[in-house]
Amino acid sequence: MSEFSVLEMNQGNNGLGKVEIAPEVIEVIAGIAASEVDGVAGMRGNFATGVVERLGKKNHGKGVKVELTESGIKVDVYCLMKFGVSIPTVAQKIQDNIRQALLNMTALDAEEVNIHVVGIQFESQKLEPEIEQEV
Repeated sequence: MSEFSVLEMNQGNNGLGKVEIAPEVIEVIAGIAASEVDGVAGMRGNFATGVVERLGKKNHGKGVKVELTESGIKVDVYCLMKFGVSIPTVAQKIQDNIRQALLNMTALDAEEVNIHVVGIQFESQKLEPEIEQEV
């Protein structure tokens, strides 16, 4: 399988030119669609993306890997779930939301949308002092 650097749109030849979509655009669309789902606490990033976000620039493509192959688009999403949610249900909602967002914005259908749960985020630590005060 060869990997492509841009995805060329072949729909609607109107004679004005061609439309190409970079994989980074698909990453951003998938990242935003995944983070909109209830139950997703965040997306996995590395140290550099964390530093950049603290400086004010939001990286919407973090935690998403897009592979453009001859057979289609494969999207891998690495996310953190909130404690207490049904992981299979939230993962299904993420897949549906990403497929729908890609279809609406690019008219492309993803061949695969793989969800990788890399962690669980627990409630904030505010509950512990309240419990100690009650005792």
